[in-house]
Amino acid sequence: MTQEIEIEFKNLLTKHQYEQLLQDFHIRKNAIHRQTNHYFDTPTQAIRKLQSGLRIREIGEYYECTLKEKNAEHAHLETTDQLTAAQAQKMLEGEGFFAQEVAKKLAIHSIPLDQLRVFGSLTTDRVEIPYKEGLLVFDHSYYLQCDDYEVEYEAKDAIRGKAIFDEFLQQYGIPKQETDKKIARFMKALQQQNS
Repeated sequence: MTQEIEIEFKNLLTKHQYEQLLQDFHIRKNAIHRQTNHYFDTPTQAIRKLQSGLRIREIGEYYECTLKEKNAEHAHLETTDQLTAAQAQKMLEGEGFFAQEVAKKLAIHSIPLDQLRVFGSLTTDRVEIPYKEGLLVFDHSYYLQCDDYEVEYEAKDAIRGKAIFDEFLQQYGIPKQETDKKIARFMKALQQQNS
């Protein structure tokens, strides 16, 4: 189990901006790794109502379950448990919950584990690059009938991180725009699909 505060800044990109950044940073195809997030909530959206997100992330043969709880504008408390492939599969099928530390956090919020269901999956092709005291991330995500592109900057300090990220956007001529988290973009697309 790990628990950490994640401070991140993000901005949507056009396909052209994304491809230009891959070129500018000399990113080779083999540096891009694929991951899939499987999102959970209850039928009453108890987790969403807490401004939180619950997912199992699958990267190759590696699985982890993470609860992200908002605790500041650009910061989230992440509680993560590593899972075996068999545990992840059972959780995805609604046959038990094997992320013990995440379960403890959910219990604090009175979220019944037996009501958790997967409501969708989102696949991302990701590149991570150390950049000025933090981590720069280029993502191309696929979900429902959408695909989108974004840049993220993970920082240790919110004020310094914001300055570095704003400078990065300016340097690469990327207009700053409010950008929802992936789970929120997924939910919007799901609501549009169902309406």
